[in-house]
Amino acid sequence: MVTGDSPIGPVDASLVPRYAGIATFARLPRLEDVKRADIAVVGVPFDSGVSYRPGARFGPAHVREASRLLRPYNPVQDVEPFTSQQVVDAGDIAANPFSLTEAVAQIQAAAAELSADGKRLVVIGGDHTIALPLLRVVAERHGPVAVLHFDAHLDTWDTYFGAPVTHGTPFRRASEEGLIDLTASLHVGIRGPLYSRDDLRDDERLGFAIIASHELETEGLPRAIERMLARLGDRPVYLSIDIDVLDPAHAPGTGTPEAGGMTSRELLAMIRALRAVNLVGADVVEVAPAYDHAQITAVAASHVAYEIISAMTPSA
Repeated sequence: MVTGDSPIGPVDASLVPRYAGIATFARLPRLEDVKRADIAVVGVPFDSGVSYRPGARFGPAHVREASRLLRPYNPVQDVEPFTSQQVVDAGDIAANPFSLTEAVAQIQAAAAELSADGKRLVVIGGDHTIALPLLRVVAERHGPVAVLHFDAHLDTWDTYFGAPVTHGTPFRRASEEGLIDLTASLHVGIRGPLYSRDDLRDDERLGFAIIASHELETEGLPRAIERMLARLGDRPVYLSIDIDVLDPAHAPGTGTPEAGGMTSRELLAMIRALRAVNLVGADVVEVAPAYDHAQITAVAASHVAYEIISAMTPSA
């Protein structure tokens, strides 16, 4: 147990090679090895809510392995995210792979316990089902939050095979439960075919505006960032990133890929702009290593999580 007051950072790569040792996120200390924590990176290896290709249950371990090369100073945001706040790896939340209902309850209870002292969670999935219990915990503390959702898909559908809670339904359930701010929530990167025009009508009624993938192409990144920040305003923001928001060229390792997505550079730029808002929690989901090549998807996801933590870093 480390008892000092100064944050404990990653393992020194000049003393221990990056490929050696336990693969915590960014080689950070474990929660049990520090006196306190401001941000906890936690895995949820669960994918029983998927509707197409499985495998995201192996995402947390895959992203941790790819995060070994992350370094302490972020030159674009000009912050040292592991120096001015204590960031830890809190391990994984165990969730029943045979019962969606029980798994959601377990994730919610564990997330509530982890964040009870005020620490913010950056969660690595796992499939997008996990966003619902995480939003329940955040809304319990902050009230309805602005949800900023990067994804190829709306995830506001009603049911799959009669199941109301799956990876395609979390934001409908969250809206129905009063967890989200209906005036400030936003999807970014939406693309691909839908079932009907009613999908868009329902989505708007549930409280979401959209910056579609093709609008990033026609309007440009600066305009997208401007629209995003205007929509979020000064509300507490929960950030949810499905890695399939990236084009399959940048993230092949995911369960429901769609052509025509964002580049990793575009996604990272939009996350960096979130230093201007109050980020109260985040998840990065749907990394499925069985479909990944050369850690392309995991590298992208690890940098996404790093930029989120950097955006949560207090100004000097």
